[in-house]
Amino acid sequence: MSFRPPLCPNQNCSTHADPAAPRFVRWGYFQARCRERREQRFRCVACRKTFSRQTFRHDYRDRRPDCNDRLFELLTSGVGLRQAARLVKVAATTAQKKMRKLSRTCELLHQNLSTSLPQDRVYLMDEEESYENASIRPLTVPILMESKTWFVVATDVGSIRRLAPAGTARRRRQHRDEQKHGKRADESRECVGRVLEELQRRNPGKVQLLTDQKPSYATLACEVLGADVTHSTTAGSAPRTTHNPLFPINSMIAMSRDGCGRLRRNSWLVSKLAKWLRGQLAIFTVFRNYVRRRFNKDEPHETPAFLLGLLPRQLQPFEVVRWRQDWGKKSPHPTSLTGMATVPAGGVMM
Repeated sequence: MSFRPPLCPNQNCSTHADPAAPRFVRWGYFQARCRERREQRFRCVACRKTFSRQTFRHDYRDRRPDCNDRLFELLTSGVGLRQAARLVKVAATTAQKKMRKLSRTCELLHQNLSTSLPQDRVYLMDEEESYENASIRPLTVPILMESKTWFVVATDVGSIRRLAPAGTARRRRQHRDEQKHGKRADESRECVGRVLEELQRRNPGKVQLLTDQKPSYATLACEVLGADVTHSTTAGSAPRTTHNPLFPINSMIAMSRDGCGRLRRNSWLVSKLAKWLRGQLAIFTVFRNYVRRRFNKDEPHETPAFLLGLLPRQLQPFEVVRWRQDWGKKSPHPTSLTGMATVPAGGVMM
């Protein structure tokens, strides 16, 4: 099927903000070394800038587009970045650049497809812990999800300060680290607030929020969600059985540790910086919401996004890495073959 540009990609073009206005003319072809077919070029009548189909694709300026979907599958299967690079036969630096690009696409794709959530739902929230570079530099990872469909709404990463008992070798290591890098900030409250703001931004209406009994959760829920939230708590010491109201979020945390090698305990896979873990979580969120079915007993197409009404079917890995998502609701929809269909206004597909 022939490609038609959904908009002029030049942000300074007078027609960029109005997808109904732009007009284009065909402007020759070009042949990339890494692709078999030649690409049609276009020229915008308004700004006279030229571009092609590749300008709108995730593999724009990519010399190895053949391994992007495979890399996505490996990074959501608990495989480390260097091992993933070996399996797809690229350099570790190439895999690192691809992961950063993929995490950016996944972050924007999740935002574009979930701009609005169904009303009157129950949400669960909890935090897991990891670390950056060394175990004396811990991180908090809050996760917010919908209870019935297991749709992950938002995740975040921030530093926390956990001092070891005085006089221990670990405490001395922490002291030396803080002398070198400064006193470690405790960003748990800020991270949880940002996660709740992501929920509030999606207009969920009246919501019920279930958490454990951490005191800051009640305060932040009222500050961010106001009168629209009904907050309930369950003791963190309660048995983690299927009868526990927090069972879905406890299971999701376990799944994140299994799918993201950087979160796994007692492993060499560790993020050197918190921002790289944040990127890994963006990839995991898209995989868990749009690619993987909710439970193994569900039908293959019954992903959390499908059950929540955000997509008509399951996404395939090659669809996740098909189109760029830099233009909000004007971005090409991941299931679109021609790039003409954009992500739905409001996110919900009826």
